[in-house]
Amino acid sequence: MNICIIGLGYVGLPLAVELSQHYKVIGYDIDKDKISELKKGKDITGELDKHQISKLKNIKITDNILDSKTRIDFYIVTVPTPIDIDNKPNLEPLKSASRLIASKLKKGDIVVYESTVYPGVTEEECLPILESISSLKVNADFGIGYSPERINPADKTRKISQIVKVISASNKYYLNEVKNIYSRIIAAGLHEAPSIRVAEAAKVIENAQRDTNIAFMNEIAMIFDKLDINIYDVLDAASTKWNFLNFYPGLVGGHCISVDPYYLTHKSEEAGFIPDMLLTARRINEGMTDFIVEKTIKGLINNEVNVKQSKIAILGLTFKENCPDIRNSKSIEIYKKLKTYSSNLTLVDPYIDSLDGIKVYSELPETQFDAILILVSHNDFYNLSLTSIKEKYFKPGSFIIDIKNFLKTNRVLIN
Repeated sequence: MNICIIGLGYVGLPLAVELSQHYKVIGYDIDKDKISELKKGKDITGELDKHQISKLKNIKITDNILDSKTRIDFYIVTVPTPIDIDNKPNLEPLKSASRLIASKLKKGDIVVYESTVYPGVTEEECLPILESISSLKVNADFGIGYSPERINPADKTRKISQIVKVISASNKYYLNEVKNIYSRIIAAGLHEAPSIRVAEAAKVIENAQRDTNIAFMNEIAMIFDKLDINIYDVLDAASTKWNFLNFYPGLVGGHCISVDPYYLTHKSEEAGFIPDMLLTARRINEGMTDFIVEKTIKGLINNEVNVKQSKIAILGLTFKENCPDIRNSKSIEIYKKLKTYSSNLTLVDPYIDSLDGIKVYSELPETQFDAILILVSHNDFYNLSLTSIKEKYFKPGSFIIDIKNFLKTNRVLIN
C-alpha cells in the first residue's frame, strides 16, 4: 500500500510519520509555507519529538499530488472541519479534499476520513463527490471508511499508538483492509464500529460530552461567585466522593471541543430535535469570556483604579497549555474584549512571539500591574508563585484572576 495523507496539521503530520515507518507515504497540504518548513525538517505544530522529526525524510511532502507519478492506493483525510459565523458546519475543506482524491481515484483504492463530522457526512456528502468525479462505484470499485482522530495536541504521554482507534468501512472486505493498515501503528488496539455512521457519532459525542461537563463546572463557578463561596474549596470537598467526576471550570476554545458540538446540534436540528443541553452548554462556555472580563473590570473599579489607564497582564494566549495553537483561543478573545477598556495590556506566552503586531513576552516582565490574569497553565509559568508575584508585580490594590487554580490558592480572585 502507498498511502497519501491529506492535511498535515496536528492530526495528519504525526499520523504520516507513524505510517512512514511501514509504508511509502505521501504527505499533502495546501499550505505552501508549511510544506516548505516540513521539507526543511521543521514542525510548526510542535507535535513531533526529535526522533519523529528525523522520520520526515521518509515522507514525500508536497502541495501537489495531481502531478505525482507515485501510485496511491490508500487515502487518509485529516483536514479541518470548522464552523461558519453562524456556528454551522463548514464542509468545504472536506469536499475539496474529496474532489482532489476523486480526480486520481482508481479501482481498488480506499479512502478513509478522520476529520470530525456529524453522522452521515462521509456517505452523504463525501461519497457522492468521489463517485461522480471518478465515475467509480463504492464497494464495486473502491472502498471508503471513517476512523475518527483522537489526538490530543501537546499531550506527550498519549501518542497515536497508545490510543485505541475506532475504525469503520463501507463493507467487511474494506474494513479488513483498513484494519490491516492501522493495526501496524496502533498498539492500544482497534475497535470495529458496525457502521460508518456509528463511528462518526462516537467521535462527535466524545467532545460534546466534555463540553457539557465543563459547562456544568463553569455554571456552578458563576453561581458560587455570586454566593461568595470558593469554587475550588467546593470541588475539593465534593471530590472526596468516589463517583464524583473531576472536571473543573475553564475556558473552552480550540478547534475541537468548542466546535464539534455544533456539528451534532446541526444534524439534530435537521432531524427535528432541539438539543437543549448541548446548546446550553455551548452558551455557558462561550459566556466564560464575558464573565472573566466583567470580573476584571469590577476588580479594578472596586480597587479605585482608573480602568482606562490600568495595567493588565494576561498570561497564556494559546487555547490550551504547552501548545502553540491559537485557533479559537478564548484567551485571545478576552484580550480583545479587555482592549476596549484598557490600552495598557501586557501579553505573556512562551509559544507566541507577537499578536496583532503587539510583542508577546515569553515571561512576565518585571513591572507592577493592577491586574494579572492567569488563563493558561503553561509549564513555563511554574516558576511563578503567589509570593514572587506579590513581591515583583504587585502594587497596592493589585489582584490576580487565576481561573486554572494555577497558584494552588483555591482562589479565583486574589487581592
